[in-house]
Parts: sequence; C-alpha cells; structure tokens
Amino acid sequence: MKKSKINNYLSLVKFSHTIFAMPFALIGFFMATQTANFNIDWKILLLVVLDMIFARNAAMGFNRYLDRDIDAKNNRTEVREIPAGKLSAKQALIFVILNSIAFVIATAFINKLTLFLSPVALLVILGYSYTKRFTPLCHIVLGVGLGLAPIGAFLAVTGEFYLTPVLLSFVVLFWVSGFDIIYALQDEEFDKKYKLKSIPVILGKKNALVLSSVLHFIAFLLLLFIGFYANYAFYYWIGVTFFAVVLVYQHLLVKPNDLSKVNLAFFTLNGIASVVFAMFFILELFL
Repeated sequence: MKKSKINNYLSLVKFSHTIFAMPFALIGFFMATQTANFNIDWKILLLVVLDMIFARNAAMGFNRYLDRDIDAKNNRTEVREIPAGKLSAKQALIFVILNSIAFVIATAFINKLTLFLSPVALLVILGYSYTKRFTPLCHIVLGVGLGLAPIGAFLAVTGEFYLTPVLLSFVVLFWVSGFDIIYALQDEEFDKKYKLKSIPVILGKKNALVLSSVLHFIAFLLLLFIGFYANYAFYYWIGVTFFAVVLVYQHLLVKPNDLSKVNLAFFTLNGIASVVFAMFFILELFL
C-alpha cells in the first residue's frame, strides 16, 4: 500500500486522537495488575493496546462512512477523505470491517469475558454514529464508548469487575461528553439546517457550555471520590489537579460568541490532560 494511501487512512480516523482514551486504558491495565497482585503480562498489554487501536479505527471509520453525504455539505468537513475523494466509501467500509474483525480476534486472545463482551463494545462504538440523527444525547453515547477503555483493560487482566475502574469509566464518560459538546458548537447552525441532533442545537451555545461545565465538574468530583475511596496519595492528586486545571482552562478559552479556540480546547488540551493524568496515576500505583 502506498504511503499516501496509508496516510489517508490514518487521517480518516484521526489516528493521533487515539491519545484521548488510550491513557485511561493503560491506567485500567496497570490498576488491575496492582489490584490483583499480578505481574505485568506484556502480551495482554499489547493486546489491550491493539484492541484500543482496532476499536477506534472501526468507530471513526464507520462514522466517516456513515456521515459522508453530510460531511460533503458542511464547509468544515468537506475536506475529509471520503467527500474529498481521497478514499472511496467502499474502501472506508472495508477498513471498518477489517478493524472490527481484528478487534474481536484480539479480545479472543485475552479471555472469554472480553470475547463475549466484544460485540457489545462494537455495538456501542459503531452505534454512536447513528445517534445524532435521533437524539441530542449523542455526546453521552460517545462518552460511553470511550468510557469502556479503563474497565475493558481492567477486565482483560482480572476478568472481574471492581468499583474503582468502573468509576474511572464514568469519569471518562462525563469528560468526553463534556468536551464533545464543546466541539459540536461549531456545527450548531449546520445541524439545525439539516435536522441533526446535538446539545448545542436544543440548548444554544451558552447553555450548552454550561452543561459541558457541569459534566466536567461531575468528572472532577468522581476523581476526588476515587482518590479518597482508594486512598491514593501524592502523585494521584498531582494528576487530578493538573486534569482539573486543564478542564477549567478549556472552558475559559471557548466563549459562545468566540469559537476560534475550539480546536485548541478539544484536541490539544484534552490530549495533554489525559496523558499527564495517566502518567501521574500510574506513578501512584507503582511508587
């Protein structure tokens, strides 16, 4: 495959944005090894990472495939790979199918529970792409999809549910839902015109930002509860503090009448927040 074609596929799924959920999957993995007093199984870690990549490739590829006609009408998205003619709809769909199959195969090499749950995970992450056609809660569904990362990685190691990783999944749910609402502000008028559903459409920019702030505050409260419940110490609280500061900063950047910094808030800051938080959380687990 030519390098340009590979780059088109990577761009199709915004591969660099895997950084949002991947750090939380790593937290879930290392939390599981500590909770169950297991040695680090590098094979399982590799499979977790691969599953994260395959799942996100499938989800984003399907989103681009399903939204290709909508994207072609939107000035902001008409440059995406399918409407721009860099990839065909058929190529994108084949890419989705191959990644979905690879995801299920990788879960089969982990344990029976992850294999049995893999169709549920695919249903959520692929089903998200339909939701903006009928519900403004599409942002929550996206949060649920990415929120599977920490609990999925935890189950890969232990095969059992524990409260802390479940709570961490809810942190991801509220965090992702909040910043996806911010991102959706850009398309409020377009979504209204084409009868697509989103929080900005039903609440308006100002109230949508308020709701995003509330969701992020809930995520912060859950992080506080996790810290006290699990009796985490110094490094964890550094990570939480940094994460909270970044959340506040992104809300200071985006105003109802000024969306020029949405991409900075959505892409750059949230990527940094997840990586730094994961780094300190994992340090807390091992030091």
